[in-house]
Amino acid sequence: MTTANKITILRILLIPFFVVEIIYYVRTGNPVCWLAALLSFAVAAILDGVDGYVARRYHQWSELGTVLDPLADKLLLVSAVVLLSFDNEPYLRRIPLWLTGVIISRDLMLAIGAVVVRLVVGKITVRPHLTGKLATVFQMLTVSWILLHWNFHYGLLEIWMLGAGIFTAVSALFYIWDGMQQLGAHPASLPVQNKTSAEKDKIF
Repeated sequence: MTTANKITILRILLIPFFVVEIIYYVRTGNPVCWLAALLSFAVAAILDGVDGYVARRYHQWSELGTVLDPLADKLLLVSAVVLLSFDNEPYLRRIPLWLTGVIISRDLMLAIGAVVVRLVVGKITVRPHLTGKLATVFQMLTVSWILLHWNFHYGLLEIWMLGAGIFTAVSALFYIWDGMQQLGAHPASLPVQNKTSAEKDKIF
């Protein structure tokens, strides 16, 4: 359990606190709940960079970290997106359901695909794509804009939402393609008649 992994676990523990405070805020309008939710989201987001820096600076890379770090990111953003998809007026703006559907659908497809590749190939190689990073940035901008009540330029929020939807969908296509390439390179994807006797014995 490295320091970087401990920081990542702290990020995950902040998520339930963020969810509860958002729910209390939209029900009561208590500004203390809003401030607590905003701070917990901000701290979790900042610690995302901190644990990455610690892992690189002190050579604390681990297989556990490669699982926990993206999991913490997904849990934080998906929790925020789902909460903000409900009618939270007059306290918070609403994320359109089409964007919520795109984000959740991509994450579900990638999770299922990762399990399939892991079961068939035995391991999975995740190659980060620029579109995936941009999708995360636009999702973070959308959530932050709403939480901060930044309504001074109405059109900007719609731009962040559109960017989040486009880059999320495009990144899904890239990751699906990568998964298909890894499956296609494995002997399990070959027709049975093209396999050697040893490979057929493993199947049957």
